[in-house]
Order: sequence, then structure tokens, then C-alpha cells
Amino acid sequence: MSTTTTAPADRLLYKPEDAAKVLSIGRSFVYELMAAGELEYVELSRRCRRIRRSALEQYVAKLTPQSN
Repeated sequence: MSTTTTAPADRLLYKPEDAAKVLSIGRSFVYELMAAGELEYVELSRRCRRIRRSALEQYVAKLTPQSN
């Protein structure tokens, strides 16, 4: 029996934990980015925050490559 799961890239909204996996960073760092305003999120309820796929893409686009 096979189960179909939605690939992370197909989602519109991510839990902070899932966003951390997509970005390959720690969950705590995602919360720090959210608190600092560097990663936009939406608040669906008092304790329910989600990050738009477009916000993840914008965050990555703002990163500057390091030159050696």
C-alpha cells in the first residue's frame, strides 16, 4: 500500500519546524529569524504561526554569498 504525501515544495504554508527542514537550519534559528523580522510569517491564531512559501524564497534570495 502506498501513501501519497505532499512534497514540501508544493505547500503554501509551513510550520516553523517544516520551514527549518526546507532551509536546512535549526528550528530555534527559524524562530529567531521570525522574531527579528527577517522571516515573515502569518499568525492564524494566538499560538499558530505559519510561514508562506514565498517568504522562504524571499529570505533565501536576500542571502548574500560569501566570497573567499
